[in-house]
Amino acid sequence: MREQVTRVEKDSMGEMSVPASALYGASTQRAVLNFPISGYRFTRPFIRALGLIKWAAAQANHDLGLLDADRAALIVQAAEEVIEGKLDEHFPLDIFQTGSGTSTNTNANEVIANRCAELAGKPIGSREVVHPNDHVNMGQSSNDVIPSAIHISAAEELKNHLVPSLAKLHRALEAKAEEFWDVIKIGRTHLMDATPVRLGQEFSGYAQQVAYGKARAENAIDVLRELALGGTAVGTGINRHVDLPAKMIRHLEHRTNIKFYEAKDHFEAQGSKDAVVEASGQLKTIAVSLFKIANDIRWLASGPRCGIGEIQLPATQPGSSIMPGKVNPVLCESLMMVCAQVIGHDCAITWAGANGNFELNVMMPVMAHDLFESIRLLANATAAFCEKCAAGIAANRKRCAELVELSLAMVTSLTPKIGYDRAAEIAKESARTGRTVREICREQKVLPDAELDRALDPVAMTEPSAKTAPAK
Repeated sequence: MREQVTRVEKDSMGEMSVPASALYGASTQRAVLNFPISGYRFTRPFIRALGLIKWAAAQANHDLGLLDADRAALIVQAAEEVIEGKLDEHFPLDIFQTGSGTSTNTNANEVIANRCAELAGKPIGSREVVHPNDHVNMGQSSNDVIPSAIHISAAEELKNHLVPSLAKLHRALEAKAEEFWDVIKIGRTHLMDATPVRLGQEFSGYAQQVAYGKARAENAIDVLRELALGGTAVGTGINRHVDLPAKMIRHLEHRTNIKFYEAKDHFEAQGSKDAVVEASGQLKTIAVSLFKIANDIRWLASGPRCGIGEIQLPATQPGSSIMPGKVNPVLCESLMMVCAQVIGHDCAITWAGANGNFELNVMMPVMAHDLFESIRLLANATAAFCEKCAAGIAANRKRCAELVELSLAMVTSLTPKIGYDRAAEIAKESARTGRTVREICREQKVLPDAELDRALDPVAMTEPSAKTAPAK
């Protein structure tokens, strides 16, 4: 086995052997050795946001006359490579690390400083051109950088991925609501037969749930627009120029097209992570809605011959290794599992958010990881469900009509005309004999045939009556 080539770097704790090809330094290597926990890494969107923050800080500090043009240009160029993902291999740290994320902020500072050394023709590890703390981290602290990176990256992911996925699913379900408007089927409450409903009405309900979900995702973006940048160590803003956060945020807004703003109170922004908890709560609510929709659609398609079978789903893959011809509602199941995972993430984020002690929350990395996973999973699963399931749903019109006629709940529309008690007797006889409500009513001459047909018209039952006759 070939021995790995290393170099020696120093930090405030002394010397440390670092892989020779690594752009990170001694402090990052200590964290690599300290936290061999999960193999989970900060996501690409988060690393991008870290690069954006370092890029914006260099620009702003130069604007304020605190960073000379040459150093600022080098940091901007190196940070741009972080933003673009060109240096991702140099961010090796585990999510389960120091709870402030200091190791990862330090990682970014070291990578950018060492890349600046390379760009300036100096050896990696040389700090004579750009220092990771003095220059890359100028006017910043892990304690305001990490929460800001969470907000920036999550807001971008929501805006660019989840919101468009939900919008597409909403359009698909609205189209199905219109397509199925003339399909009358039996409604169900408590999983039992209820009065008729239009299949289009059911799908309009699903479409509205998704519309609300899109609005909730947009609300999550809104609460994440407030950034902790400028609070530095404990919220007081020590060691930064008074105008730094405003200038940084203007640069960030230009790059993201999101109107971020400085925290109204830096002690709230750093001592708590309520905005992240709120955003996660919105995602949990979206997950609950999507679970309900997917589960309903799965049940409506069940059978197809020995279940409900009122709709047909696109056949996407064989459903059994032993039963030929079986096709399962796999897209529904996939989405439901994602929703369960998102609900679990929200629980972890809630507990992590509660662990803000005095001036700092110390469970931010896991909050970041779970929030990004929730956004990513929901966006991907919603897109797949829309494209490969929802868009191709077809109504089984014959089955819908059969179940309506068989339902005991058809008797409900007779209640205003013959009274509850007599209607209940007819329903019980229908259940006992297996005959339809219509057949029993005709036999007993409950109403004249024409009036009976009007009363048992399932289409009319899907709309409120303009006028209800009193019971005799």
